[in-house]
Amino acid sequence: KILITSVSLNCSEEILTIVAMLSVQTVFYRPREKQTIADQKKSKFYQPEGDHLTLLAVYESWKKSKFSNAWCFDNFIQARSMRRAQDVRKQLLSIMDRYKLNIVSSGRNYTAIQKAICSGYFRNAAKKDPQEGYRTLTDNQTVFIHPGSSLFQKNPDMVIYHELVMTTKEYMREVMVIQAKWLVELAPRFFKASNPQQLGKRKRQERIQPLYDRFNPQNAWRLSKRMRYR
Repeated sequence: KILITSVSLNCSEEILTIVAMLSVQTVFYRPREKQTIADQKKSKFYQPEGDHLTLLAVYESWKKSKFSNAWCFDNFIQARSMRRAQDVRKQLLSIMDRYKLNIVSSGRNYTAIQKAICSGYFRNAAKKDPQEGYRTLTDNQTVFIHPGSSLFQKNPDMVIYHELVMTTKEYMREVMVIQAKWLVELAPRFFKASNPQQLGKRKRQERIQPLYDRFNPQNAWRLSKRMRYR
């Protein structure tokens, strides 16, 4: 769905890369004896929109280096993972060509990229909790931004994540900033705007809630926990 939506949002070029990068294990490595240097190199790729755009920045920089292994070594990037992502991207590109889906670049219109990703991962939305961490919108589960995320300690109001990982806490991996109104816009059958009369003025434009299916039990929409134990 992300790829299809990206065509209408004119950002399929970038979404191809991001989907390919998400399909591989982490591209960053952090040798114990060089952790500080590795962290400094990684931070140069950080994007304020979050980890998805950070992965895009990594791939585009690698592309500018003509897919150099030396570049990977200098930036503490795993060359094998990057090659795998490149192969996945080629496969996805051939599928899009087969179905005559346009490959279009959004340039620096990162909002289009964020919306395309949000269209496929809206079930993984979470909102900042005043007490601690975040609360998932689907099942009100307490989760936290992973320390390895570009958004760690940035505390954006609302995010979506690629997956949950359980270690000492339940962490969100590959996190991206979103706006609440995008959920209503991109997933109208799943979210609706809350009643403004029941909210304070500051929150009237941003509160949303899941829709319920009248043909199924009230809690049938709730997702089972999606996590990977490590």
